[in-house]
Amino acid sequence: MRLRLVPQETNIDFFKHARLTFGASVLAMVLSIAVWLGMGLNFGIDFLGGTTIRTESSTPVDVAAYRAALDALDLGDVSITQVFDPTFGPEQNVAMIRIQAQAGQESVTPEMVLAVQDALQTVYPAMSFPSVESVGPKVSGELIQTAIIAVIASLGAILVYIWLRFEWQFSVGAVAALIHDIILTVGLFALLQIRFDLATIAALLTIVGYSINDTVVIFDRLRENLVKYKSRGLQDVMNLSANETLSRTLMTSGTTLLALLALLVLGGDVIRGFVFAIFWGVIVGTYSSIFVAKNIVLMIGVKRDWSKPDAKAGTQFSNIDA
Repeated sequence: MRLRLVPQETNIDFFKHARLTFGASVLAMVLSIAVWLGMGLNFGIDFLGGTTIRTESSTPVDVAAYRAALDALDLGDVSITQVFDPTFGPEQNVAMIRIQAQAGQESVTPEMVLAVQDALQTVYPAMSFPSVESVGPKVSGELIQTAIIAVIASLGAILVYIWLRFEWQFSVGAVAALIHDIILTVGLFALLQIRFDLATIAALLTIVGYSINDTVVIFDRLRENLVKYKSRGLQDVMNLSANETLSRTLMTSGTTLLALLALLVLGGDVIRGFVFAIFWGVIVGTYSSIFVAKNIVLMIGVKRDWSKPDAKAGTQFSNIDA
C-alpha cells in the first residue's frame, strides 16, 4: 500500500481561475516591491559593515541596562536585540549587539571590542561572548554587489539553459516564475524585518534551483504531451501535464517542507533566517511552477509539433540528458 497525497489520476482545471491566481501573483509582487522600497531590508552585518557581538548570560536580558553601559563608549549606532529560541534553556539568555563601523576604520578595533565586553560585564560579570563577527564597510559594499551579480547570473544561466532544452517561450515562463519567487521572498523579509545577510542570498539561490526543478518537470511532461496530443488545445495539454506531475510535485515539496520545518523549530536562531527563506521559497516556488510559469507560456504561445525540427527554435540540445 503506497502513500498518496493526491489520487492517482486527477483532472484539476488549473486555468479555471487563471485571472485570479495570476492577478494575485502580480499584486503580491507589486506589494512586495512597495514594502521593500518603503520599509527597506533589515541588513545584517555582512551588508552594513561593523561588528556583531553575541552575548549569553543566566540572567534575563535587560536591553536598557546594556545600552546604558555602552553609552559612555560613544560607539554611534548600536542595535541591541534579544534572541528568542525554543531550544534555549531557562538559564540561556542571548542577545545580539550590532555596532556600526567607526569613521575612518574598516571595522571596530579589537581594543574597542574588549571595551564593549568589559562594559557589558559590569551589568552581569559572568556574561560570556560566544561569537564576535566584524565586516568592514568596503567589504560589505563588495558583498552587496557580488550578491546581486550572483542572483542575476543564475537567472541568466537558467534562461539560456531552458531556451536550449525547450524553446524561448518556456525560458521566459520559467524565469518569470523565478523572479516572482525572489521578489515575494525579499518582500516578506522586508515586511517582517527579518535579518537579510549572506545566508539569505544563499537561500535565494537555493530557491531558484528548487523552483526551476519543479518547473522543468512540468515543462518536460508538457513537451511530451504536445507531441502525443496534437489535436488537443494548448490549455488542455497544459492542464493534463500539470495533473500528471501533481503527485510528484506535492510529494517532493511536502517532504522538503517537513525537513525545513524541523530545522525552523529546532535549528536555532543562527540558521533560522536561512531556513525560513527556503521554507517560504519552496511554497511560492511550487505555486509559481503551477500557476505562473504555465500562464506565461500560454500567453506567448508555443510550438505544437515537436516531431518537426525548427531551425529558429532553440531545441538543438533537447535530446541531451540533463
